[in-house]
Parts: sequence; C-alpha cells; structure tokens
Amino acid sequence: MNHKESTMRRRKFIFLLAIAILAVLVTDNGEVTALQQRNMVSYLRGPYNADFFYRHNEAFRVASAIHIAHGRQHDILELTPLSRHQETDGDTDAEYMRATLKPPRTEPTMELMGPYSAMSYFSLYRAIDWTHIHHEQTYDILSEKSIPWEEKKKWTDRAVRYYLDKFDIPRSPAPLDVTMRRAGVMMKPYTTLFRNYYPHSNNFFYAAHWWHPVIYEAMMVGGNGEKQDSMVRETDQTYFTQVLADRPQRMLLSRELMPRYSRLSPESANIFDNLHMLHGIAYDILTYEGWSAEEKKAELDRVIEAMSARPGDERLARKFPLPHPDIDPRNYMEWMKGTEGEMNRIMKEMMDEMMPMMMPQKMEPEMHEKIMAQFKMKLTPGLQEGELPGSLGEVMQAMMPEMKMMPESLQPGVAPTKMIDMMLRGWQEKYGGMADVEPLPMQQGPAIHQ
Repeated sequence: MNHKESTMRRRKFIFLLAIAILAVLVTDNGEVTALQQRNMVSYLRGPYNADFFYRHNEAFRVASAIHIAHGRQHDILELTPLSRHQETDGDTDAEYMRATLKPPRTEPTMELMGPYSAMSYFSLYRAIDWTHIHHEQTYDILSEKSIPWEEKKKWTDRAVRYYLDKFDIPRSPAPLDVTMRRAGVMMKPYTTLFRNYYPHSNNFFYAAHWWHPVIYEAMMVGGNGEKQDSMVRETDQTYFTQVLADRPQRMLLSRELMPRYSRLSPESANIFDNLHMLHGIAYDILTYEGWSAEEKKAELDRVIEAMSARPGDERLARKFPLPHPDIDPRNYMEWMKGTEGEMNRIMKEMMDEMMPMMMPQKMEPEMHEKIMAQFKMKLTPGLQEGELPGSLGEVMQAMMPEMKMMPESLQPGVAPTKMIDMMLRGWQEKYGGMADVEPLPMQQGPAIHQ
C-alpha cells in the first residue's frame, strides 16, 4: 500500500468514526444529546489509605458486594418491563445474595456493573462513586491504628472537606429532613414504585443500609485496638445470620444506627443518608415507565442537584435527633425491623405539610383516614392487601380527583417550587430552633455507653 492509499484509508476511517459517534449522540427526535461530564477525583492521600481493606477485608468485601448490587439494579430496571417485576425481583435478589455469600475481592464502580445506564445517567454514577470513595476513606481513618483516637475527628474532618470541595455534585452535609424536602419528590409519579414492586431487591438494600452504618459504629465502640477487630467481625456475623434473613422494612438512618459516629462527624453521617436516599429515588425513577430516558435523566439531574451540598448546609449538619444514642451495633433490635422510624417520620411530616396546599378545602375525616392508610401501605415494601396499584402520587390523585396538584409534580426535571417552599417552612417552624446534637468527646476514648 502506497502513502496516498494509506492516507485515504485513514481519512475514510476518521470520517466513518465521526458519523458513528454522531449517530450515537442523536436522539430519536433528531436532537443532539449533550455529552456528560466524566471527570472523577482521586483519593485523598493519608496514612490510612486502604487500611479498611487490609484490616477488615471480609467487611470490605461485603461492601463491595453491596455496591455490585447497586450498580446492577440500574440496568435491571432500565432493561426490564415493569410487567415482569415479580419474576425479576426474585431473580435479582438471588443474584445479590450469591454475590454477598461469595463477595468480590475489589470495589466495583457503578459503570462496571451497570454499563447500559451509564450511557444516559452518568451524573448519577459520578455522585454515587464519589460518595463510595468517601465511605472507604472514612472507614480507613477509623481502621488506622497509627492515628490516635483523639485525632480521628481531625482526619475525618479533613476527608469531609476534601469530599465537599473537590467535586461538583457532592451529597449534602445537611440532614435528610432538609434535603428530602428540597428534592420535592413526594407527588412525583414514580415515588414508592421500587419498594412496592421490587420488595425483595428493595429490602436487600435496606439490609445493606443497616450494615454500612453499624460497621462505623462497631469501630467507634471498638477503638483502635483488638476490640475493633472483634466488634466488626461480630457485627458482620449479625448481618449474615439475622439481618439478611429478616430484613428491615424501612431505610434506617445514620442517626439511628451510628449515633456515636453521627456525633463525631454529622456532616459525613448526613452525606451517607443523602446517598442512600438518592439510591432509592433513582430506582423509583428508573422503575417508572411513563418517561423517556431523556426525561428520566432530567429528573435525576434535578434530584441530584437538590440533594447536593449548598451554601449553609454545614450549619444544619447537627440538626437531628438521636433516638437510640447507646446502641450496640452487634444487636439487631426489634425497633430496627419495622416501618416506624426516622425516615418514615420525615415522610409523614412532609405529607402533613403538603396537604393544606393540595386540599385547601377541609377533608372529611373518613377520607383522611383512607388516605393515610394508603400512605402507610405505600411506605411499606411490597403490595399489601387493600393497597391501590401505582405510585404514592398516582394513588392520591385517584382517590381525590379534586386534589390540587402542582403541574410541576408531573413534569420531569421540574421542581414543584411552591410545595418545596412550604415543606421547608414547615421544617423551619418545627426544627429551626432545635439544639445541635452534642459532639462526641473523643479524648475519653471509646465506650459502649459513651
């Protein structure tokens, strides 16, 4: 082949490649999709890097199995019709349990396990993966024996600062009470779909979100020495022998399961709650079949931004109660298992705050009772006897056709601003003057009842 022929072939290849790329970027209606940001940030260097991996490798692998499941779930929902939810849910849960019982040896990214969804929703993956890095870094800090106990907070604060400052969409350090109201998802047409139609998969994640915080608490109770190793092992054992067999029926929050760590670093604790809630909202959106991929992306991006760090959020970081300040993370208590708890308290408050706007006329007591009965069923995983099909918002509209819905509630990527403002005012009235949760006196050393 002479030089001229070689040059022509290269030009032809480049031309065809450009056509192929353009074809990928053009949507069905002829619009060109915007390329999504794919830059990521590396670990913050410190004496603790990878210490959780080496010191608590079995626990590290449990986390990796959980993150495999998180990544897989996106593609399962995107590629599977809702009509097959029952069969898919059982198969998916079995797959997740196999990964849990034979966990991977390294941490997967979301794109590795959910490549199809990565093509449309990469901003979601960036938000998740960055916060998973924060998980690992903060586990590492507590694991590292060379960091004196009284200096754990200094190093954790450094990791929080890096997490918040070096990324464009970090999860907020404000409590979920605030960010859930900011997200404004309650009356969106997708809310509660995942927990109602994929209860086994949903409850696998509820169990996983029991495990993540109690591992922090096990290290907080164990201290730097050998007791930390036994505490983590025994807490892992509880997960395998009790929690996975009898899974929580709600998403448990950091303040409930890791009260000591929440006092040490409320910012970090809230970041994890906001990530775990983002998982659930994302799964609801991907379950919903009424929107296109572009519309789902618009809504995901809206929610991601609403639950991202904003100026002033750090001042709110300690505005939460501690309902169980002295828990032993090795014990799976009865109060952890049911639907009653902090997350659903927040949801109930939001519902109460929205109702005057949606139903300005007085509701009959009988109708209110029926509405709240359906509301409670919608917050419960699975479909209960007497529960109406569909999402929470769809059911409320069906029961009360006269209900005044904000038009934005039905639109993807649009915030129901009036509703959000009303809910935030409701939170401010109830909790704006709330005393900050007390810092943890680390100089006293770890103690089960500290």
